[in-house]
Amino acid sequence: MLKQTLLASLLALTSASAFAAAETYTIDGSHTQANFTWTHFGFSNPTGGFDNIAGTITYDADHPEKSSVEVTIAIDSMNTHVADLDTHLKKPDFFDAAQFPTATFKSTKVVAAADKGDFKVSGDLTIHGVTKPVTLDAKLNRAAVHPMSNQPTIGFDGSVTIKRSDFGIGAYVPNVSDEIRIRITTEASVPKKADAADAGKAAK
Repeated sequence: MLKQTLLASLLALTSASAFAAAETYTIDGSHTQANFTWTHFGFSNPTGGFDNIAGTITYDADHPEKSSVEVTIAIDSMNTHVADLDTHLKKPDFFDAAQFPTATFKSTKVVAAADKGDFKVSGDLTIHGVTKPVTLDAKLNRAAVHPMSNQPTIGFDGSVTIKRSDFGIGAYVPNVSDEIRIRITTEASVPKKADAADAGKAAK
């Protein structure tokens, strides 16, 4: 029993130390979603999303103000589950994916909220070539060593509401709502040393 208690304590300390200092995590696109919801003539609230999301999260549990986020979303990966709508939304009267192929978010400030694990993440959101400041409500879901990769991993949920007309996408307002509710869920892990080395070589 004593050995088991000592082992559990050692594992807990090891896990905690892995997340004590600022570390940069690579977003796992396979377990990350950015979904957006709008209102259609007041009758329904359809939802779409993006299938291609990449970026990094720098997270410091002890000093949240040292944390940061950078995300890039491929507009062409939009998926509303309606093929004709996907095609229309990528045209010039909406996202104009040919001219503006990506949306990006780069944080400028991270502040811990009143509840433990909650944060206000302010930053610059760029859509359709227009950059506006926004603040996301974010929540830490878990910080632990991933049981499959054995790498330090974090998971967050985030949400924000924007006006699409602020980004030059105002077609059919107000019948199709100006306000767009965005919800994000993400996993991000510290790359394995071999993966990081390969990425460094590829960048040269």
